[in-house]
Amino acid sequence: MPAAEKVCVIGAGSSGIVACQVLNARGIGFDCFEKGSAVGGNWRYENDNGMSSAYRSLHINTSRRVMAFKALPMPDHYPDYPNHFQMAAYFDEYVDHFGLREKIRFRTEVLSVEPVDGEWDVAIVGPEGERETIRYRAVLVANGHHWDPRWPEPAFPGSEEFSGEQIHAHHYREADVLSGKRVLVLGLGNSAADIAVESSRIADATFLAMRRGAYILPKYMNGKPIDEMLTPLTSRSPIAVQRFVSMRLLEISAGAMTTYGLPRPDHKLYEAHPTVSSELLPRLGHGDIEVKPNIDRFTGDRGVRFVDGSEDEIDLVVYCTGYKMTFPFFAPEVFSAPDNRLPLYRRVASVERPGLYFIGFIQPLGPIMPLAEAQSEWVADLLGRRATLPPAAEMKTEVAAEEGKMRRRFVASKRHTVEVDFYPYLREIRRERKQAAQRV
Repeated sequence: MPAAEKVCVIGAGSSGIVACQVLNARGIGFDCFEKGSAVGGNWRYENDNGMSSAYRSLHINTSRRVMAFKALPMPDHYPDYPNHFQMAAYFDEYVDHFGLREKIRFRTEVLSVEPVDGEWDVAIVGPEGERETIRYRAVLVANGHHWDPRWPEPAFPGSEEFSGEQIHAHHYREADVLSGKRVLVLGLGNSAADIAVESSRIADATFLAMRRGAYILPKYMNGKPIDEMLTPLTSRSPIAVQRFVSMRLLEISAGAMTTYGLPRPDHKLYEAHPTVSSELLPRLGHGDIEVKPNIDRFTGDRGVRFVDGSEDEIDLVVYCTGYKMTFPFFAPEVFSAPDNRLPLYRRVASVERPGLYFIGFIQPLGPIMPLAEAQSEWVADLLGRRATLPPAAEMKTEVAAEEGKMRRRFVASKRHTVEVDFYPYLREIRRERKQAAQRV
C-alpha cells in the first residue's frame, strides 16, 4: 500500500493501541510510531520513552469493568482496581490478541508533522538514528496528556533559594524519597491524595496544601466500585438530580469535607474533577496529615509560609499541579494548545487542519479508555469513507457552543478544559457517527 494511502498513529499508549485495533479491524492501513520499546504509555512503569508518570503504588481509580475496552474485557481474576503492572499486562494481551505488535514501530520518535497539499509529512527517527519522512493521508495523535508537568505558574517567591528538594508528581516513583522527611504535597487531585497518604506512613511530618477544596469520593459505595453506581440509564437524569443523590450518599459515607480539616469546596459536586480515595480522609482524621492553604512564599533555607500566615520547615515539596498538553512534533503555527485549550470538533477532529485527529485528549468523569475506543470508531468511519464531517463553519459553531457550555458547567481552570461526562459524551459520539453516516 502506498504510504500516502496509510494513516499515521502517534503513540502506543492506551489511546494509540485502541486506534490501531479499530483501524486494523476496518482494513485501514496505518503505521504506529512509539518512542519507547513497549506499549502502555503512562501505565508502563518506568517506561523507557521517558513519559510515564506512574509511581510504584499506583492503581486505577475507575473500576476495571467500566474502564476496559469493549473489544477485550480485562481478565476476571483482576481486582476491581488493578495496579499499573496489571494494566501494562492487559495492554500487552490486547496488542497480542489482535496481532498489533508487529504493526507498531517501537523506539521510533516522531520529530515533526507538517501539512502538505492536503496530506501530512511525518518525519521520524528510528532506534539506530536513521531518519525518514513519510507521507500520510491522515494523522491520529495519541501521545497522551499526562507527561509534560505543569509547575506552579508563576513560581512561588523564594522558591529558587529554598534549600530543600522540589519535585513534580510526574517524577515521583518510590515512597522511600519521603522517609524521615517533612513533606509538603501541593494539590488535592488523585496523585496528591495517593502521595500524601504514602507520606503520612513514613515521613516525619506530612502537610497537604491546596488552593481550593475538593470532594473526596470513596472507591466503594455499598460494597460496589463507586463508578458502577452510575449507569447509562441513571446518567440520563439531570446533573442536578445526579448531584443530589451523590451528595446524600457522600454525606452518609463520609460527611462534610470540613469535618476532616479540608476547606469547603467553592463549587458544587461534578463542577470539578472529584478526587477518588478511600484512604485520605481517615489519614486526615487520624491527624497523620496536616491541611494547609496554598503556599505564599518560601522564606529562605527550608521555610515555607502559607497564605494564612503560618510557617513550617519543609524538606521536600511535591507539586501535584497537573500537566500541559504538549505536541513537540507540531510547529506552533500548525497546532498548539495554549492553556490546555483544544478547539476540536467533538473533541477529536481539527477544524482548521483536515485529516488531523486527536484520540484520548479528554478528562472524563469516569474512565477514558472506552471513550478513546468510541472516538477511534468514529474516526475510522471518516477514514473509511462511511461518514463525513459537517462544513467547517458548522463545526466552528459547535466548538464555540461546547466551550461556552464548559465554562458554565466546570470550574475555570486549566485542568478542566477537556472535561466530559462519561455516558453523555459516549452518546454524543454515537449520535455523531449516525449523523456523519447520513451526510454521505
